[in-house]
Amino acid sequence: MNPIILTAIGVGGSTLLGSLIGFFIKNVSHKVNDSIIGLCAGVMLSAAILGLMKPAFEQVSIGMIWLPILGVFAGALLLNLLDTLTPHLHNITGLDREEHLHNKHLNRVLLFVLAIALHKFPEGMAAGVGFSGAGSSIDGSALSVAIAVSLQNIPEGMVIISPLLVAGVSRWRTLLIALSIGLLEVLGVFAGYYLAGIATWCLPFMLALSGGSMLYVVSDEMIPESHAHGYEKLATYALLLGFLIMLLMESFL
Repeated sequence: MNPIILTAIGVGGSTLLGSLIGFFIKNVSHKVNDSIIGLCAGVMLSAAILGLMKPAFEQVSIGMIWLPILGVFAGALLLNLLDTLTPHLHNITGLDREEHLHNKHLNRVLLFVLAIALHKFPEGMAAGVGFSGAGSSIDGSALSVAIAVSLQNIPEGMVIISPLLVAGVSRWRTLLIALSIGLLEVLGVFAGYYLAGIATWCLPFMLALSGGSMLYVVSDEMIPESHAHGYEKLATYALLLGFLIMLLMESFL
């Protein structure tokens, strides 16, 4: 089978696997919820730095270093803008409008989900670019990127599901949202493969933009939320665990 098709199946299937795992998590206490948010924050923090921002800076010369720097701040500003729009996104949750407007936790969850969705497309592009021109052969470095992205998608698929369920979104609608986000990455794989010449130029900016958006959410929403119910120490250690899990995946897998 063509490597690019295998890559698309891998990144899409790993997101599905993670989503299905998270799908079976039922009602949780504040203590468990804050631990989950802390774990999610650690996963996103590691993914933003190691999987997005670091590659973005490595792909440009010193004369073009401004490009990923601009991307980081653009990502933060974009999420800052989306933060003001979250009350208008209630339709995707299926919740009553009045219920949504009085649910600040849901606003945070939607921003968190948007940050993950925002980075899926360029992450998929990063996995697809390496296979451009490879034909039916398998390039080792491109394959390692694809495997790393797929492994990362498992915990990310889980952390998309759990916060939405906790916020009151129905299980089937939550799964549909998660699968739609995973589809963005599959589309990114094919976009990176077929538009490699363009993608290699804009990829550093897009990766940095995604990293900046994730850092914004971790700092502005996730850490404050996980520290708001008296379980900040537990949430902090959960963040460290999430960060280390992703670090180990990046280092050894």
